Amino acid sequence: MYSWQEIVIMTAAAIVVDWILGDPNWPTHPVIHIGRWIRGIEKMLRRESDSPGWLRAKGIMLTLSTLTVSFGTVMVLILAARSIHEWLGYAVCTWLISTTIAIKGLKDAAYLVYRPLRKGELTEARKYTGYIVGRETGELGEEELTRAVVETVAENIVDAVISPLFYALLGGAPLAMLYRAANTMDSMVGYRNDRYRHFGWASARWDDVMNWIPARLTGLLLILVALLQPGLSAKRSAAAIRRFAHLHPSPNSGIPESAVAGALGIELGGLNVYGGAASERARLGWPLRPRTQQDIVYAVRMLYGVSFVVMGGLLCVMLVWLF
Repeated sequence: MYSWQEIVIMTAAAIVVDWILGDPNWPTHPVIHIGRWIRGIEKMLRRESDSPGWLRAKGIMLTLSTLTVSFGTVMVLILAARSIHEWLGYAVCTWLISTTIAIKGLKDAAYLVYRPLRKGELTEARKYTGYIVGRETGELGEEELTRAVVETVAENIVDAVISPLFYALLGGAPLAMLYRAANTMDSMVGYRNDRYRHFGWASARWDDVMNWIPARLTGLLLILVALLQPGLSAKRSAAAIRRFAHLHPSPNSGIPESAVAGALGIELGGLNVYGGAASERARLGWPLRPRTQQDIVYAVRMLYGVSFVVMGGLLCVMLVWLF
């Protein structure tokens, strides 16, 4: 549909759009529509009386239909825009890629917790932490609130930055949106609980597959960012990935979380409570010092550092192409 040079330029422009605008409420965000589609298909297909095998089959149907509709809809939108004017096609493609990433959105969510923490307003900080994590937050203190936010930022450097950019560069907006659909399915039905253990199996596994390469690229980028930013340890970041990443229940999330924990010299993971049930998560990194609210700022700086490195790489590619 587009040349690789055009895709590189539009991807770089999409990063800038996200840096400036984030996720505006207008027009309606594509992920909202993807979520509505997933809920509608789930309601139509899933039955409590279904056998585990039948639930898995229906989960595969959900996965395939969601990926197909997401990819196809974006393709049609871009073709329609290009039929009106080539530059409208560029604009639509750039905007759609920008909706698959969430650099500014992650920063804003993290700072909604950081600001009340600075003022000692734990109740407010707990409320906003509850918006971004699934664990119970009503009794958490500053250290645990910080851990929750840092873990969320670190994990989403893969899900909300590198993975969608990776697929955008491979296949433009349609492939980036296909990835965003896969990730949205995982966040909605990819749980290992009684409700979704079988129905969400295909969605969860496909998300793992799509994140496998980007997660490892993210580890390398985080080590580079730690090398470039004062006060962070690239050596410890790399060592933490080797030592701890495989302990995480996800084949991918342990890499960015370990990298950030190692770079900051703190420990992530530990005891979480979900629906009243305690769950011990793998401990990642070395507790060289207590976690503090400032670690949220450091994690956000690493998030932006990764996006700056990617942008620098894209600019270099464009300059080589031009000259």
